[in-house]
Amino acid sequence: MKVIAVPALEDNYSYLIVDEKSNEAIAVDPVEPHKILKAAEDAKVKLISVFTTHHHWDHAGGNEELLSLKPELTVYGADDRIAKLTNFVKDNEEFKIGSLNVKCLMTVCHTSGSVSFFVSDGEEKAVFTGDTLFIGGCGRFFEGSPEDMYNSLLNVLAVLPKETKVYCGHEYTKSNLKFALSVDPENSRLKEKYAWCDSNPVTVPSTIGEELEINPFMRVNDVHIQKKLGKNDSIDVMAELRELKNNFK
Repeated sequence: MKVIAVPALEDNYSYLIVDEKSNEAIAVDPVEPHKILKAAEDAKVKLISVFTTHHHWDHAGGNEELLSLKPELTVYGADDRIAKLTNFVKDNEEFKIGSLNVKCLMTVCHTSGSVSFFVSDGEEKAVFTGDTLFIGGCGRFFEGSPEDMYNSLLNVLAVLPKETKVYCGHEYTKSNLKFALSVDPENSRLKEKYAWCDSNPVTVPSTIGEELEINPFMRVNDVHIQKKLGKNDSIDVMAELRELKNNFK
Protein backbone atom coordinates (compact mmCIF):
# COMPACT_ATOMS: atom_id res chain seq x y z
CA MET A 1 0.00 0.00 0.00
CA LYS A 2 1.19 3.47 -0.88
CA VAL A 3 -0.47 6.75 0.10
CA ILE A 4 -0.04 9.89 -1.97
CA ALA A 5 -0.99 13.19 -0.34
CA VAL A 6 -2.60 15.65 -2.75
CA PRO A 7 -2.75 19.26 -1.47
CA ALA A 8 -6.05 20.94 -2.29
CA LEU A 9 -7.73 24.29 -1.73
CA GLU A 10 -5.82 26.43 0.78
CA ASP A 11 -4.86 23.88 3.43
CA ASN A 12 -6.78 20.70 2.59
CA TYR A 13 -5.42 17.27 1.87
CA SER A 14 -6.94 14.74 -0.47
CA TYR A 15 -5.26 11.37 -0.75
CA LEU A 16 -4.72 8.53 -3.17
CA ILE A 17 -4.53 5.09 -1.54
CA VAL A 18 -2.74 2.83 -3.99
CA ASP A 19 -3.08 -0.94 -3.94
CA GLU A 20 0.34 -1.79 -5.33
CA LYS A 21 -0.70 -5.36 -6.14
CA SER A 22 -3.53 -4.37 -8.47
CA ASN A 23 -2.34 -0.85 -9.36
CA GLU A 24 -5.78 0.43 -8.44
CA ALA A 25 -6.43 3.48 -6.26
CA ILE A 26 -8.97 5.00 -3.90
CA ALA A 27 -9.39 8.78 -3.64
CA VAL A 28 -10.05 10.22 -0.18
CA ASP A 29 -12.05 13.48 -0.06
CA PRO A 30 -11.16 14.54 -3.64
CA VAL A 31 -12.47 18.10 -3.34
CA GLU A 32 -10.53 19.25 -6.44
CA PRO A 33 -11.07 16.42 -8.94
CA HIS A 34 -8.55 17.63 -11.51
CA LYS A 35 -5.78 17.40 -8.92
CA ILE A 36 -6.66 13.86 -7.83
CA LEU A 37 -6.99 12.74 -11.47
CA LYS A 38 -3.61 14.26 -12.30
CA ALA A 39 -2.06 12.50 -9.29
CA ALA A 40 -3.55 9.19 -10.44
CA GLU A 41 -2.26 9.77 -13.97
CA ASP A 42 1.21 10.65 -12.72
CA ALA A 43 1.28 7.55 -10.51
CA LYS A 44 0.02 5.42 -13.42
CA VAL A 45 -2.81 3.92 -11.35
CA LYS A 46 -6.48 3.28 -12.07
CA LEU A 47 -8.89 5.21 -9.85
CA ILE A 48 -11.79 2.95 -8.87
CA SER A 49 -13.33 4.29 -5.62
CA VAL A 50 -13.86 7.32 -3.40
CA PHE A 51 -13.86 7.52 0.40
CA THR A 52 -15.72 10.58 1.74
CA THR A 53 -15.09 11.20 5.42
CA HIS A 54 -17.97 13.66 5.93
CA HIS A 55 -20.41 15.86 4.04
CA HIS A 56 -18.74 19.29 4.36
CA TRP A 57 -18.13 20.94 0.99
CA ASP A 58 -14.34 21.08 1.40
CA HIS A 59 -14.30 17.28 1.57
CA ALA A 60 -17.34 16.11 -0.41
CA GLY A 61 -17.67 19.08 -2.74
CA GLY A 62 -15.74 17.47 -5.59
CA ASN A 63 -17.84 14.31 -5.81
CA GLU A 64 -20.32 15.61 -8.39
CA GLU A 65 -17.64 16.79 -10.80
CA LEU A 66 -15.49 13.71 -10.31
CA LEU A 67 -18.42 11.37 -10.95
CA SER A 68 -19.41 13.34 -14.03
CA LEU A 69 -15.94 12.56 -15.37
CA LYS A 70 -15.76 8.99 -14.05
CA PRO A 71 -19.33 7.76 -13.41
CA GLU A 72 -18.17 4.20 -12.76
CA LEU A 73 -16.58 5.12 -9.40
CA THR A 74 -18.04 3.77 -6.16
CA VAL A 75 -18.39 6.37 -3.39
CA TYR A 76 -18.22 5.22 0.22
CA GLY A 77 -19.47 7.32 3.14
CA ALA A 78 -21.77 7.35 6.16
CA ASP A 79 -23.98 10.39 5.60
CA ASP A 80 -26.88 10.84 3.17
CA ARG A 81 -25.78 14.46 2.72
CA ILE A 82 -22.74 13.27 0.73
CA ALA A 83 -23.19 13.88 -2.98
CA LYS A 84 -23.10 10.84 -5.30
CA LEU A 85 -22.92 8.36 -2.41
CA THR A 86 -23.23 4.80 -3.72
CA ASN A 87 -22.12 2.70 -0.73
CA PHE A 88 -23.48 3.73 2.69
CA VAL A 89 -21.17 2.26 5.34
CA LYS A 90 -21.85 1.40 8.96
CA ASP A 91 -19.70 1.42 12.08
CA ASN A 92 -17.14 -1.40 12.11
CA GLU A 93 -18.14 -2.52 8.62
CA GLU A 94 -15.26 -4.32 6.91
CA PHE A 95 -14.62 -5.03 3.26
CA LYS A 96 -11.79 -5.44 0.77
CA ILE A 97 -10.84 -3.29 -2.19
CA GLY A 98 -8.33 -5.25 -4.19
CA SER A 99 -5.80 -6.57 -1.67
CA LEU A 100 -6.54 -3.79 0.84
CA ASN A 101 -8.53 -4.42 4.02
CA VAL A 102 -10.87 -1.57 4.94
CA LYS A 103 -12.63 -0.99 8.26
CA CYS A 104 -15.09 1.86 8.69
CA LEU A 105 -15.03 3.58 12.07
CA MET A 106 -17.78 6.02 13.02
CA THR A 107 -15.98 8.98 14.59
CA VAL A 108 -18.84 11.40 15.09
CA CYS A 109 -18.80 14.88 16.62
CA HIS A 110 -17.47 17.22 13.93
CA THR A 111 -20.48 15.93 12.01
CA SER A 112 -23.01 13.26 12.90
CA GLY A 113 -21.92 11.22 9.89
CA SER A 114 -18.13 11.47 10.19
CA VAL A 115 -16.36 8.22 9.40
CA SER A 116 -12.68 7.34 9.55
CA PHE A 117 -11.36 4.70 7.16
CA PHE A 118 -8.78 2.28 8.59
CA VAL A 119 -6.89 0.64 5.73
CA SER A 120 -4.23 -2.05 5.87
CA ASP A 121 -2.47 -4.44 3.56
CA GLY A 122 -1.20 -6.81 6.24
CA GLU A 123 1.93 -4.75 6.82
CA GLU A 124 1.19 -1.04 6.41
CA LYS A 125 -1.67 0.48 8.40
CA ALA A 126 -3.26 3.88 7.86
CA VAL A 127 -6.32 5.77 9.06
CA PHE A 128 -7.97 8.62 7.17
CA THR A 129 -9.65 10.81 9.75
CA GLY A 130 -11.08 13.77 7.84
CA ASP A 131 -11.75 16.55 10.34
CA THR A 132 -12.05 14.35 13.44
CA LEU A 133 -8.40 13.82 14.38
CA PHE A 134 -5.80 16.31 13.20
CA ILE A 135 -2.09 16.16 13.93
CA GLY A 136 -1.92 17.73 17.38
CA GLY A 137 -5.63 18.60 17.46
CA CYS A 138 -9.18 17.72 16.51
CA GLY A 139 -12.12 19.20 14.64
CA ARG A 140 -14.76 21.53 16.01
CA PHE A 141 -17.78 19.97 17.68
CA PHE A 142 -20.31 21.14 15.08
CA GLU A 143 -22.82 18.30 15.38
CA GLY A 144 -21.73 16.51 18.53
CA SER A 145 -20.74 16.83 22.15
CA PRO A 146 -17.54 16.53 24.20
CA GLU A 147 -18.68 13.01 25.04
CA ASP A 148 -18.87 12.21 21.32
CA MET A 149 -15.37 13.48 20.65
CA TYR A 150 -14.01 11.65 23.69
CA ASN A 151 -15.50 8.43 22.36
CA SER A 152 -14.23 9.02 18.81
CA LEU A 153 -10.69 9.88 19.88
CA LEU A 154 -10.13 7.76 23.00
CA ASN A 155 -12.35 4.73 22.46
CA VAL A 156 -12.14 4.36 18.67
CA LEU A 157 -8.95 5.88 17.24
CA ALA A 158 -6.59 5.64 20.23
CA VAL A 159 -6.98 1.85 20.35
CA LEU A 160 -5.71 1.36 16.79
CA PRO A 161 -2.19 -0.06 16.53
CA LYS A 162 0.29 2.64 17.53
CA GLU A 163 2.16 2.37 14.25
CA THR A 164 -0.99 3.28 12.29
CA LYS A 165 -0.25 6.32 10.13
CA VAL A 166 -2.69 9.21 10.54
CA TYR A 167 -3.76 11.08 7.41
CA CYS A 168 -5.95 14.04 8.34
CA GLY A 169 -7.97 16.49 6.28
CA HIS A 170 -6.04 19.74 6.84
CA GLU A 171 -2.56 21.11 7.45
CA TYR A 172 -3.26 22.74 10.82
CA THR A 173 -0.35 21.16 12.66
CA LYS A 174 1.76 24.19 13.59
CA SER A 175 -1.16 26.13 15.07
CA ASN A 176 -2.46 22.99 16.79
CA LEU A 177 0.89 22.37 18.45
CA LYS A 178 1.21 26.00 19.51
CA PHE A 179 -2.09 25.61 21.35
CA ALA A 180 -1.05 22.23 22.73
CA LEU A 181 2.03 23.81 24.30
CA SER A 182 -0.19 26.31 26.10
CA VAL A 183 -1.92 23.49 28.01
CA ASP A 184 0.91 20.94 28.12
CA PRO A 185 4.05 23.13 28.37
CA GLU A 186 6.39 20.58 29.94
CA ASN A 187 5.83 17.90 27.30
CA SER A 188 9.30 17.38 25.79
CA ARG A 189 7.99 15.29 22.89
CA LEU A 190 5.54 18.06 22.04
CA LYS A 191 8.31 20.68 22.12
CA GLU A 192 10.37 18.56 19.72
CA LYS A 193 7.46 18.17 17.31
CA TYR A 194 6.72 21.89 17.35
CA ALA A 195 10.36 22.69 16.54
CA TRP A 196 10.32 20.02 13.79
CA CYS A 197 7.46 21.88 12.07
CA ASP A 198 9.73 24.85 11.40
CA SER A 199 11.58 22.89 8.72
CA ASN A 200 8.73 20.54 7.76
CA PRO A 201 5.74 22.51 6.43
CA VAL A 202 4.12 19.28 5.25
CA THR A 203 3.45 17.31 8.42
CA VAL A 204 1.35 14.33 7.31
CA PRO A 205 1.38 11.59 8.26
CA SER A 206 1.61 11.30 12.01
CA THR A 207 0.96 8.04 13.85
CA ILE A 208 -1.52 7.04 16.52
CA GLY A 209 1.39 6.47 18.90
CA GLU A 210 2.70 9.97 18.29
CA GLU A 211 -0.73 11.54 18.77
CA LEU A 212 -1.03 9.83 22.14
CA GLU A 213 2.18 11.63 23.11
CA ILE A 214 1.55 15.13 21.74
CA ASN A 215 -2.16 15.71 21.13
CA PRO A 216 -3.94 17.22 24.15
CA PHE A 217 -7.33 16.09 22.88
CA MET A 218 -6.08 12.50 23.10
CA ARG A 219 -4.47 13.19 26.48
CA VAL A 220 -7.52 14.38 28.43
CA ASN A 221 -6.83 11.69 31.04
CA ASP A 222 -3.33 13.07 31.67
CA VAL A 223 -3.00 14.50 35.19
CA HIS A 224 -0.72 17.33 34.03
CA ILE A 225 -3.29 18.65 31.57
CA GLN A 226 -6.10 18.16 34.07
CA LYS A 227 -4.17 20.12 36.68
CA LYS A 228 -3.35 22.88 34.18
CA LEU A 229 -7.06 23.29 33.38
CA GLY A 230 -8.30 22.78 36.93
CA LYS A 231 -10.48 19.84 35.89
CA ASN A 232 -10.40 16.21 36.99
CA ASP A 233 -13.11 14.81 34.73
CA SER A 234 -11.94 13.80 31.25
CA ILE A 235 -15.12 14.95 29.51
CA ASP A 236 -14.88 18.34 31.20
CA VAL A 237 -11.26 18.54 30.04
CA MET A 238 -12.34 17.76 26.46
CA ALA A 239 -14.97 20.50 26.58
CA GLU A 240 -12.59 23.04 28.08
CA LEU A 241 -9.84 22.24 25.57
CA ARG A 242 -12.20 22.79 22.65
CA GLU A 243 -13.46 26.08 24.08
CA LEU A 244 -9.92 27.29 24.68
CA LYS A 245 -8.80 26.23 21.19
CA ASN A 246 -11.79 27.97 19.60
CA ASN A 247 -10.59 31.27 21.08
CA PHE A 248 -6.84 30.71 20.87
CA LYS A 249 -4.78 33.32 19.01
